[in-house]
Amino acid sequence: MSSKHPNVEPLHKPSDQLALIKQATQDWQHNDNPLVRLCRRLSTSLSLEHLIAVVAEELSALVPYDQFTYRHRIGRQDFVYASGLGGRHRCEYNLNLQGESLGTLVLNRRARFADEELSAIEHLLGVAICPIRNACQYARVEQAALTDALTSVPNKRALDEALWKACCISDRHHEHYSLILCDLDRFKNINDSYGHVIGDHILKAAAREIEQAVRHSDSLFRFGGEEFAILLPHSEEEDAQVVAERIRTRVADIQVRCGDRQVKVTCSLGLATRQSGEHPEQWLARADEALYRAKNQGRNQTRTSDRIR
Repeated sequence: MSSKHPNVEPLHKPSDQLALIKQATQDWQHNDNPLVRLCRRLSTSLSLEHLIAVVAEELSALVPYDQFTYRHRIGRQDFVYASGLGGRHRCEYNLNLQGESLGTLVLNRRARFADEELSAIEHLLGVAICPIRNACQYARVEQAALTDALTSVPNKRALDEALWKACCISDRHHEHYSLILCDLDRFKNINDSYGHVIGDHILKAAAREIEQAVRHSDSLFRFGGEEFAILLPHSEEEDAQVVAERIRTRVADIQVRCGDRQVKVTCSLGLATRQSGEHPEQWLARADEALYRAKNQGRNQTRTSDRIR
């Protein structure tokens, strides 16, 4: 025996559902509730700097403060966002989600924070914590794409970006930048004689020694193969020559054991101080030409690029 089911009208017709979605969208876009507004603004970007700036702005509308500071270490880089000047009263939050550390946020001001203000801050951070985690994860992915897997220093792509930014800053603020290219001498012979495992140990040791030889403000990159690049801000030719000599000396002290032998390496370096209006490719080419002369004239030395007239 068959039975017939009566036709049941849907609760909402498609036209009604579309109207509900449109109304919900309008409500979302125009709702001025602080937490809704914060959530709406945080959904527009994956930039950690932008998101923290939004949190700082929305927080100031709820709880006045004199100084806002956010710190987090992502991979090899320290991210710091700070605004305002501090006061003797502070509240500090170690941001954490599902066991993942997401940095530290500190508020300072001259007046003590009331309990209801602390509660408001915690509610706001509860809304912000997931977008902050997503932005941190995105920053790590971006950083990985710009990092050499073997030596854990920034790669050629990162160097290209850094040179472009340096040229812009140099022209805008008339700041001096120098570039050093460092090439390990006869590195192919090391790979052929001792194998690539020893060669990799040499490369990692060279990266460590170069990092120890440069200043905190300088940036090291693996330019390709056995070649490294060092970008030095606020440095003229004389300053860069001192750093280059320090690099050469430290690399020459590297020893990697292979059986009963100690494998050593030296390096040649080419140096170029950026000239006004010079494009990144021109600047890099001058440093490379100086490196070629250092290799051609006996290795284990530094040569400086001639200035373009």
